[in-house]
Amino acid sequence: MKSARTHDLLDLQLLHALELDPRAPYSRIAAVLGVSDQTVARRLRRLRTDAALRVVGVRCAATDDALDHWLLRVRCAPEGATAIADALAKRPDTSWVTLTSGGTEVTCTAGTRSRGGTDDLLLGRLPRTPHIVDIRAQQLLHRFYGGPYGWLHKSGALTPGQIAALTPPPHPGPPGAPLITAEDEPLVAALERDGRTPYPELQRATGRSESAVRRRLAQLVASGALYIDTEYSTDYFGYRMQTLFSITTAPHALHRVGQTLAAHPEVAYAAAMTGPSNLMAVTVTRDTAHLYRYLSESLGGLDGVEHVETMPCLRRVKQLTYRPFRG
Repeated sequence: MKSARTHDLLDLQLLHALELDPRAPYSRIAAVLGVSDQTVARRLRRLRTDAALRVVGVRCAATDDALDHWLLRVRCAPEGATAIADALAKRPDTSWVTLTSGGTEVTCTAGTRSRGGTDDLLLGRLPRTPHIVDIRAQQLLHRFYGGPYGWLHKSGALTPGQIAALTPPPHPGPPGAPLITAEDEPLVAALERDGRTPYPELQRATGRSESAVRRRLAQLVASGALYIDTEYSTDYFGYRMQTLFSITTAPHALHRVGQTLAAHPEVAYAAAMTGPSNLMAVTVTRDTAHLYRYLSESLGGLDGVEHVETMPCLRRVKQLTYRPFRG
């Protein structure tokens, strides 16, 4: 049974605080928000139950040249869509799986670390899967919004002063963006399971000293090779519609339109893609009326937009981790 509890400003502030610094100690969050450590711990426990809150480490395709990200649109026979969505969600190389288009299309993002991995996914296993009618694959070229920058960054839940106090200082490392190496894999794997894993546990998982773990994690996060993401269901906060937009722009307008989308309060993710529809965006809205206003006013008024395909997400099967959301 779904909880009857409702959220308040403090819930939004706590999630925004975690988006700014997902590993921040409860004591620092409490001091900035003017509440007790116990209140922070109690509220976050409740959000884990009621809003499916989880903090997880994510490899970032924007800086890791070894990681290709793809948007897959898998059109299915109606009787096979749910099973295919569940199978894709269980794969470690997928990070977002949802049912769209009346439940006959599975949309997901996938990251592959080698040409062999890409071929296995796109040319090997998927085409031979029963009930699949058609597969469209578009490669991520440039992310305008999303990743470490969450939807709540635009919410106004925190004041500029609170944001400054909760934003960690930049890591004073050497220039350049270090990639995730084979030696980093135990550290990254532990953070992919739980982005708030304490340093002593990370030390045991990696065999490195705690100071070395702290230093390397700070380097990877500062470079953008890895980020710690805050995952939750927006349903709990009254935003019950997630919608995927496949947008075609004139080539000269691609970057400008992408930057404009990134600033829209409703947009949780926006990226340039290969293929005839060269932009994709994910919006979060309260209901269909809110979605219509966004489509007809904010998106519809952008110069350079030539075509828009609107696909409401009917069921989220996987966000970053395979833990189905319940409405």
